[in-house]
Amino acid sequence: MLDVSSYAAGQWIAPGAGARTIASAITGDVIAHAGNDALDVQAMLSYARDTGGPALRKMTFHDRARMLKALAGYLNDGKQALYDLSYDTGATLSDHRIDVDGGIGTMMVFAAKGRREMPDAHVYLDGPPEQLGRGGQFFGRHICTPLQGVAVHINAFNFPVWGMLEKLAPTLLAGVPAIVKPATATCYVTEACVRMMLDSGLLPKGALQLVTGGLGDMLDHLDCQDAVAFTGSADTALKLRGNPRLMQNSVRFASEQDSLNASVLGPDATPGTPEFDLFVKEVQREMTAKAGQKCTAIRRIMVPNALIEPVIAAISERLGKIAIGDPRLESTGMGALVSASQKRDVLEKAATIGAEAERVFGNPDDFAVEGADRDKGAFLPPMLFHCADPDSAVRVHDTEAFGPVSTIMPYRDLPHAVQLLNKGKGSLVASVITNDGNVAREITLGAAAFHGRLYFNNRASMKEATGHGAPLPHMVHGGPGRAGGGEELGGIRGVMHYMQRTAVQGSPDILTAIGQQWVPGATEISDRAHPFTRTFDQLDLGETFNSPARTVTLDDIETFAHFTGDTFYAHMDDEAARANPFFPGRVAHGYLLLSFAAGLFVQPDPGPVLANTGLDNLRFMEPVAAGDSIKVRLSVKHKTPRNDDYGEVRWHVTLTNQNDKPVAEYELLTMNAY
Repeated sequence: MLDVSSYAAGQWIAPGAGARTIASAITGDVIAHAGNDALDVQAMLSYARDTGGPALRKMTFHDRARMLKALAGYLNDGKQALYDLSYDTGATLSDHRIDVDGGIGTMMVFAAKGRREMPDAHVYLDGPPEQLGRGGQFFGRHICTPLQGVAVHINAFNFPVWGMLEKLAPTLLAGVPAIVKPATATCYVTEACVRMMLDSGLLPKGALQLVTGGLGDMLDHLDCQDAVAFTGSADTALKLRGNPRLMQNSVRFASEQDSLNASVLGPDATPGTPEFDLFVKEVQREMTAKAGQKCTAIRRIMVPNALIEPVIAAISERLGKIAIGDPRLESTGMGALVSASQKRDVLEKAATIGAEAERVFGNPDDFAVEGADRDKGAFLPPMLFHCADPDSAVRVHDTEAFGPVSTIMPYRDLPHAVQLLNKGKGSLVASVITNDGNVAREITLGAAAFHGRLYFNNRASMKEATGHGAPLPHMVHGGPGRAGGGEELGGIRGVMHYMQRTAVQGSPDILTAIGQQWVPGATEISDRAHPFTRTFDQLDLGETFNSPARTVTLDDIETFAHFTGDTFYAHMDDEAARANPFFPGRVAHGYLLLSFAAGLFVQPDPGPVLANTGLDNLRFMEPVAAGDSIKVRLSVKHKTPRNDDYGEVRWHVTLTNQNDKPVAEYELLTMNAY
């Protein structure tokens, strides 16, 4: 018997009053109890806000990204213990890998994105500065800073590790502490994962707390600096979203809920094509992985009318090869549902679907289970239904049996397929298996507004594609309407849910000080040695080098043209160039100007500058003709540490002509030693 504890205000609290029992999905035997109605939610919130929040906000984005990477590595080293616990949830080893390895991998992605896409600073800059005054001394800019409250994460039973880590990673990267509330049925796996993270010593005090059992009245004490992220049923989401305190204080609420996800077989994907076989494989996998208990699982299968029978036969054949049984057995292809109550719910929903569709595979009253008692465990077979008239059907489009249940239905043409897709009233994902780009485009234009993700796969991508049901941390996970209207993951987009976007306005110097990125017009430091002779640490924002002028000659233009092979008429034919509305006659190549610019600002001796790694945001503003001169202003715009040996310096480069008019502008990237 496991005592599944909560971690509240720095203490582990054992189950107590109001504790709930948890049964094994395999045997039906009680294996744990969890919950304590006496948790002091006010103390938990204060511990997060007053201890965890300040500690996290003191760290930079890069500090927090390094923390996530270390946490992920620590969990990876101990993941076998999480595997061993997870079998009693009914999941197979393959299912564990989706949950545990997927969660760890998600944390690693956010760690990497935090280092690559966010600054080593405390303020995230959302877009470039906007010049608001004519004289160049009044600017505006959008910035993002961490909320100064707590994130309450309410998670579903099906992914006790991934479901927690996919919310926790962007929350901690933003600099916000979290209180995690897993579903009771599988909370013993979540508790083990939380213990590992706390034991690692990598998290600041107050950064992570855990509630096993009920939240009590915690939501009644949240304010405008807090956030709630929920995964579960639409009914529960509606109840939570309607909390008067959440509405009164405009508490951020993100929901990922019921979804009638669908998969469409393109009209080109006929039997014998790679796409047909791929489609059948994807449907079978999504019906049986985690025993169909996935928010992204395929619930509706849409097939050209002429292919209904071949598809039913092919899917049924693959489903018939799946061994159902004790998930510890290597031969088991599908384990049990999470609980007896979940099994009952799926059977009730399947009966509702059965009123509009015929069951063509899977009899819940007659199927074999290997290595376990079918009646004591929460086992069901995969069940495939056929709805011959999806236009008049209602329940097949609004009833989600959260288990190994899916319904196949015919479509006449692509507009009809789109119409059926959108009958889901908002879904997390729809997949389309096709090798025809026009099919993909038509479905995208018709159905994208109803879906959070569209997944296309065919012979070209099938070896690399991750699958219909795999939300990736790089892409948003959520959907409109019935699916909840939220967006999780999505790289840095997911981090923004836990930050406040603020418009700041002021002089270039003020904006430079706030964002730690030099804004044109701010104070320049030009009385020092050449900046290329100074180490990363020695350089200051706004440190500027002004070059002497160089005259561009006709011989320069012709030599560059013949040397590079770029003999475009604007550089070689004066009459043709004058006929062009952009040029006064023959002009210098833009890349010639960049080359000359480098020659004007580069310090040639060995020094701290290790490499030029590229340039961004290049634009040419004014043509340069023979006889014109150019000079360069090179300013330190931003600095980002990369490792123990060097950091990246972003330079703002402006080329001006003899009349001080800008002719080109860009950002130069160099790696500089410390």
